Amino acid sequence: MTDTLLRARNLVKEFTVSGGGLLGRSGRFRAVDDVSLDVRRGETLALVGESGSGKSTTARLIARLIDTTSGTIEFDGREVHALTGKALHAFRSEVQMVFQDPYSSLNPKHTVERIVTAPLVYQRRPIPGGARAFAGALMERVGLDPDHAGRFPAQFSGGQAQRIGIARALAVSPKLIIADEAVSALDVSVQAQVINLLRRLQEEEGFSYLFIAHDLAVVRQIATRVAVMNGGRIVETGDRDTVFDAPQDPYTRRLLAAVPRIRPEWDAARRRNEQARREREEAEL
Repeated sequence: MTDTLLRARNLVKEFTVSGGGLLGRSGRFRAVDDVSLDVRRGETLALVGESGSGKSTTARLIARLIDTTSGTIEFDGREVHALTGKALHAFRSEVQMVFQDPYSSLNPKHTVERIVTAPLVYQRRPIPGGARAFAGALMERVGLDPDHAGRFPAQFSGGQAQRIGIARALAVSPKLIIADEAVSALDVSVQAQVINLLRRLQEEEGFSYLFIAHDLAVVRQIATRVAVMNGGRIVETGDRDTVFDAPQDPYTRRLLAAVPRIRPEWDAARRRNEQARREREEAEL
């Protein structure tokens, strides 16, 4: 078995642009331009760049939510765009997505139980132990109260709703989870909790992440390797510490220069405040 789970080569995605106004012209916009990347088994590859750099489009190509204009994607030894029928259903199980806005990605009319068991229903697979027990076990794994499986998404905070999205992704035991800006809409303290959860689940299950992000401070906490995108192209790829400590591309250096620097005394005060908050919460339980 090869160490590489996902191999994408020379991906191109063009969209038709309709012109507007008196001088508007129609044409083709290339959102992804000759992108190649690998995701190894059990690692976290972070795909980073500014808004509009092509990160999310690349993620959707890999998940086969949209079709490529050209290029190839091989997943676990299979050519993704050649998959049909049962083979395509199996691929859908093995590659799951966690989206940026948890509320828009969860059906507001469905209970948590129905949401997290939906992938199994779609796959026409039996639900071990029944829907309520299965959903409760998944909720417990992501830090939610299993007794709340009958509630609706609007009854949860943003961080809790994102945990529901993670539970749904776990339901079919994926080999790759694509996290598309999965923590960018959360408060900083909640971000840290969700990142710790993602790391713990990876240690337990051994799956890979393709982690889409623009926040380099978050990326440094979770990534194994980093690929930097600019204008639809990957301009630099390397191990996390190499990219952060010795960036080669000017664009990567500009991204890193824009990361806010925290003075040591401020960081120490933040840690003390966070510890005090946790102690208060524990005392209230």
